[in-house]
Amino acid sequence: MARGSAGSDPVERPRVLVTTASARETEALAARLATRLGAGDVVTVSGELGTGKTTFVRGACGGLGITAPVTSPTFTIGHRYSGRPDVSHLDLYRFTGLSPAEWGDLEPYFDDALVFVEWPEAGVGVLPPVRLAIRMEHEGGDRRSLELVAADEALLEGIVEC
Repeated sequence: MARGSAGSDPVERPRVLVTTASARETEALAARLATRLGAGDVVTVSGELGTGKTTFVRGACGGLGITAPVTSPTFTIGHRYSGRPDVSHLDLYRFTGLSPAEWGDLEPYFDDALVFVEWPEAGVGVLPPVRLAIRMEHEGGDRRSLELVAADEALLEGIVEC
């Protein structure tokens, strides 16, 4: 993995750019980050189809000791995995926004859990505050670039192996 630059503007949120060369590296990065997160934290994961959003969540769950199969919740909207903490995995791909009734259906996923939200654009203005935002892009082959934007600098400190 290669390290990118971190934002230095105090008004901007801390950010790091990372390139991974395989799904395994993406999962390893997610596993390291997950150990710094806890119940109540919201992580958004965005990017085009096939960029590895679910792979990222699978790695995070693995880093937290969750052994259940982690699959995309595109058609079910959400999965909840038992662990310490519990992990909720939401996919808002089929939404164009969230009505109050739809939010009511999703709200229980946020109770006492670390929550990963794929396709978070549909939840803008409705989702709880985001602790970590991940933006993934294809770089060709199995390579992916990930921009990590955190609510606090401590979350990103030393996260990328140089």
